[in-house]
Amino acid sequence: MAESGSSTESSVSLSDFSESSDEELDYHLLQYRERPKNENYFEETVPRYNAQEFMEHFRVSRQVAEGMAEKFSRSEYFHYQAGGNGKLGPLQFVLIFLWFVGHQTSSFRDVADRFNVTISTLFRVVRRMMYFVSNLSEQIIMWPTADEIVEIEQYFRHNHFPGVIGIIDGTHIRIDRPKNDPDSYLNRKHFYSVQLQAVCDHKMKIRDVFVGFPGSVHDSRVFRRSPLSESLPQKCHHFYLLGDSGYPCLENLLTPFRDRGNLRRAEREFNTRLSKNRYPIEHCFGLLKQKFRQLYHVKLKNIRDIVHLIRACCVLHNIAIDDHFQYEAGAENDERLLPPPAVELEDEDEERDEGGGVARRNQVAFHVL
Repeated sequence: MAESGSSTESSVSLSDFSESSDEELDYHLLQYRERPKNENYFEETVPRYNAQEFMEHFRVSRQVAEGMAEKFSRSEYFHYQAGGNGKLGPLQFVLIFLWFVGHQTSSFRDVADRFNVTISTLFRVVRRMMYFVSNLSEQIIMWPTADEIVEIEQYFRHNHFPGVIGIIDGTHIRIDRPKNDPDSYLNRKHFYSVQLQAVCDHKMKIRDVFVGFPGSVHDSRVFRRSPLSESLPQKCHHFYLLGDSGYPCLENLLTPFRDRGNLRRAEREFNTRLSKNRYPIEHCFGLLKQKFRQLYHVKLKNIRDIVHLIRACCVLHNIAIDDHFQYEAGAENDERLLPPPAVELEDEDEERDEGGGVARRNQVAFHVL
């Protein structure tokens, strides 16, 4: 089974993984031939980028990249690494990693050539940065404070759905066929994936993340196994999240009424408003994948590394939330291009709903909205 992690997972130190034994590194070293490198790309070309060009290439602002480099330089994960023009400094580590996660079509060789480093150096840089950024999740991916909850709820109240403090959903991150237990990673849309469950607010800021379950597992089971399932009442108090029909209806997680053709007017109105207010999480996932295009199809093989890479991208998303990255609304991704999943059995769906959640949904639909 895949490793699963949330924003509260303990950090990973350098002693927890081995760089020399990675099967990907061995494979690519065997395949690698000496090729022409981009001479002085970091030293001469990058400094000439204006703000827009820098963001187009590295997916975050120069200020965010430099801030990350400063933090990285003081971490246990940084030590100078040999490169084509001498030792790599912290900013080079950051930019190499940002280029890697930000460009879907770039091969390992392309990235290594661009920054004038070897394939082995590239893997060491990516792994160190990946674990460093992922382990910032406890500081960066946080449940909203009391003041933030008031602001979030007011936004959704203004949008005709009072009591909401976040939206929950999941998305599949495509991976190559795993060597171990591949069938468990084959999702209902017929590609191999790991799952990312996230809660975001009205500004598309990620407030909770749980990543790593195999693609074949249903959203409701992923949620039940996540730390959020146990802590939701304490985190939400008398407020609630909105989710789609893949989630159980709970007192602090409201989902649509099942439409069997006989919904009452209030129930139809509830479903319509819920659907309209779920757009922040859809935009959040769209923005996350557009920024860090490696998430369209992660090239790494090791599941643990994949989990940390995905969470690292979520951390970067929050750090750069104010960068005003140009989001392409409606851009297609792998999930939208594939056929919809098979319909679940109705009695299985109903078993996931809880009495308190159904009662609260009725109360909101008939007496609040």
